Amino acid sequence: MKRLTPNEGYTLTALPEVRLFRSDQSLTSTPALYEPGIVIVCQGRKRGFWADRFYLYDDQHYLAVSIPVPFTMEIDASSSAPLLAIYLTLNLPMLASIALELDELSLPSPTDPCGMVSTPMDSQMAQVVLRLLEAMSSPVECRVLGPSLVREIYFRVLTGAQGPSLRAALASYGKFGKIAKSVRHIHTAFQERLSVERLASEAAMSVQTFHAHFKAVTDTTPTQYLKSVRLHQARLLMLRSDKTAATACVEVGYQSASQFSREFKRFFGRSPGQEIARLRSSFAMPESAGKPVWVASH
Repeated sequence: MKRLTPNEGYTLTALPEVRLFRSDQSLTSTPALYEPGIVIVCQGRKRGFWADRFYLYDDQHYLAVSIPVPFTMEIDASSSAPLLAIYLTLNLPMLASIALELDELSLPSPTDPCGMVSTPMDSQMAQVVLRLLEAMSSPVECRVLGPSLVREIYFRVLTGAQGPSLRAALASYGKFGKIAKSVRHIHTAFQERLSVERLASEAAMSVQTFHAHFKAVTDTTPTQYLKSVRLHQARLLMLRSDKTAATACVEVGYQSASQFSREFKRFFGRSPGQEIARLRSSFAMPESAGKPVWVASH
């Protein structure tokens, strides 16, 4: 991992689903929004705080995210022992084919879905992660063996301790499925004036029912969720595309620059200029190839 991550921040790989991350410094109370995926920490420790739940993901636990939920994250790391992690975005067609095969084999029925779960790392999962990293050290092995190793990691996750819950989430059962579609809509249309009434109507729910179900799935209100998506996207626009705060706030749907600045500082703890300067001085955040489906903190 140290050879594959020469710089702090994110490193893209030849596998479109796989990014690597390195941090040489600890972070506290950092707002995070992960796109659907799997986070595997090989060294160091991350802690997530969402709703009334605590998530530990370190070299003994991995994190699986089926629906983006705003949460607070902390990192334990140092220059002598940097945090080293693998981020795998969810390849939905591949996951669907694995889930279908598992259903045909009559594995345990899916349980109540959950948007984010932390699961102990067993020996089989650890072995395939090691094989993936070894393959990524060779351009030929990465190209030929990498996709099958990513598929095996998906398989291990879907058949692990939290597999039934994750499969239920991916299958979009019941109210969870309707809210998941609303969340996806917010991520693809955050620039628009998305009212709660409009989102509730599209989910075929009353405003009161939609609000309650949305809160149950994401632990936030639709309005607050939309705000977090806009602020994370504005930060990425300023960081990756050199947009000014005034331009970024308009592009993400804000009508008032002063309101944007106030809410940005309240959310990230720094002004837009201070936050972008901090990130540029410490983290590489390259943009993945292709148009992203989800807004994420990275």
